[in-house]
Amino acid sequence: MSEHIEAIGGTGADVREDGVEPARVRRMWHLLEPLHAVLYYAPEAFKGAAALGFATQERWPSYFPYRAAPLGQAGPEQVASAFYSFSPRMVAEYMEPAWRTASPAAVLDARVRAVDRAYRAILGDRLDGPELAEAAALARQAAQSVQTAGRPLAAANAALDWPEPPHLQLWHAATILREHRGDGHLAALLLAGLDPVESLVSFAAIGAASVERFESRGWSPAQWADARDRLTARGLVDAHGTATDAGRELRRRVEEQTDQLAAGPWQSLGAQRTDRLADLLGDFWVAVLSSGLLPAETTLGIGKV
Repeated sequence: MSEHIEAIGGTGADVREDGVEPARVRRMWHLLEPLHAVLYYAPEAFKGAAALGFATQERWPSYFPYRAAPLGQAGPEQVASAFYSFSPRMVAEYMEPAWRTASPAAVLDARVRAVDRAYRAILGDRLDGPELAEAAALARQAAQSVQTAGRPLAAANAALDWPEPPHLQLWHAATILREHRGDGHLAALLLAGLDPVESLVSFAAIGAASVERFESRGWSPAQWADARDRLTARGLVDAHGTATDAGRELRRRVEEQTDQLAAGPWQSLGAQRTDRLADLLGDFWVAVLSSGLLPAETTLGIGKV
């Protein structure tokens, strides 16, 4: 599987004294993110959401409660704060009725069942193999080492009980680790002085994804234009919405700080075991991507930042 690992960031052969470098940290995000994201796209997840009473014509009615459920009966303001880049109007549209439709506890149970069924469909016989069990054990070690202070989504997911089957442990670990990274990313955006809509405009400006893709976060054309004007006044984007050198440098620093803030679990696991996990994850990563469930373009900028 080394050819797949090379394609998403190299082998991480140059090790610093702390045992982990940014390329290794980012590579683990690239590998784990698709394993987590199955929840938001698999048909099994939509069936589970429909059984609870959520609409399934698009993914947002289930995405928001599935992702927010670990926070408990959180309201739109709390969810908008934790998710950051979504328009508060959009968050309110889906979260105001969410807990009237199903309780957070019911949603948590449904998402575990959905992932179980989706992984069985995607991974087949590999579900019971020694490679998956080893990967789950290593990912759990990393996830259990996360420091959750100031990281609400990581803390909420880390407080949940661990499922017993290895494939569900792998998914739960991937979820904790991606939310740990995401919480740190928001801290980096705040330090850069980028509000929620500015964070998207500045990311689109460096070509991380198309403006049309970022429009899925619910901001109006006027809000997008106002944010672009604010960034133009700061010298970060030009009149056409393309990043200036200063804008690219700011986004580079954001991603660098995000990697630094996400490094803790991999420092705890150590370089050798982290690379072993990366190698083990390769086949599962390929299987998920080959399933065709995940969109070809996302707002995360994987492979472009």
